[in-house]
Amino acid sequence: MDILQNKYGIIPACDVSDLRELITLVKETCSLDFIQAYKIGVKMLALEGAKKVIQEIRRLTDLPIIYDHQKYGTDIPELSGGDILESFKKSGINGLIIFPFAGIKTLQATVAGCRRANLLPIVGGEMTHPGFLASEGGYIADNAPEKIYRDAAHLGVDTFVVPGTKIDKIKEYAGLIGEVVPNPRIMFPGIGKGQGGDISEAFKAASPYSCSAIVGRGIYAAKDIRAAAKALWERASSVL
Repeated sequence: MDILQNKYGIIPACDVSDLRELITLVKETCSLDFIQAYKIGVKMLALEGAKKVIQEIRRLTDLPIIYDHQKYGTDIPELSGGDILESFKKSGINGLIIFPFAGIKTLQATVAGCRRANLLPIVGGEMTHPGFLASEGGYIADNAPEKIYRDAAHLGVDTFVVPGTKIDKIKEYAGLIGEVVPNPRIMFPGIGKGQGGDISEAFKAASPYSCSAIVGRGIYAAKDIRAAAKALWERASSVL
């Protein structure tokens, strides 16, 4: 269930401070043919409310809207897979990013609930920042992300989030997902200004699968948003 039109592209992360900045971001980018969707998070929803945010995006474009709850999938199965997913869909959201740290039952319930609500489940297992895994001093077992990706793939999930700041991990996770899913889509945040992921290296690592760079500050914080997006895409397309 791929809701994106092109095999490769960029998804702007709309982690801006107000509706004015959101409208500018979408206006400047929505006509670019490599822009595949927009990712909204809890910051915008907390500031403005889901209906208003989605209404403003829809006024400018019909591109898919992906919701990143930061992080969805950390509650009990009945809540994570429950009626809230229908509410997400009714609000105009097309896809939901899930990091199922609450376990396999939550993953199963959330994927099933997304399908009932006609939402695309997008599953992540490892985040972009250092200090996440146990070997780095974090709290998540080193083998947990691999298990999450494999379990989700065996549930029929075909769209995944991997850490764009960790090129070796992109390659590793894309490979193991591709062993189960014939043609997955790999999404990677952490690209560009801020976290410093290299867009061309990330696309190369996810090859030959469909893939999408999720870019926040590298686009919305630029003086010329449209030019910044085009420059990033030029770098990415040079390796595709």
